[in-house]
Amino acid sequence: MKLKTKILIAAAAAFASTAAVAGLSQPAPVDVDLVNRIAQGDMVSAQQAKDNVTFIGCGIRKISTGAGVVTTGFCQAGDADEEQFTCFTQDPDLLAATASTADFSFITFAWNEDGECTRIGFSTQSFYLTKNQVK
Repeated sequence: MKLKTKILIAAAAAFASTAAVAGLSQPAPVDVDLVNRIAQGDMVSAQQAKDNVTFIGCGIRKISTGAGVVTTGFCQAGDADEEQFTCFTQDPDLLAATASTADFSFITFAWNEDGECTRIGFSTQSFYLTKNQVK
């Protein structure tokens, strides 16, 4: 075999192995567990769900009352089984956590029997991105 052919084969093999390993992708579909009062999933999986009922996210609202500004945070999720829940909080630490979300975050939250958020967590990792988002 000629040297030029060997080089072309080696280059093709190197390219093929690089294309096959494009990084870890770990989708986390949204799941709402009403019995254990917890919801979790990543925003990309929710947005790309094959149904029109799946969603997850958190937000903050500031409302002027005339006597000051009231800050309320919330997290909400709905899964493919059409289970959904929204919890609310005015806890300063949970409000701070709510502000740390990103476009491709994994979100987890829990609530008590009164519908108050008791835990809010985010994980923003490269493996929650889909292959289509990686440029």
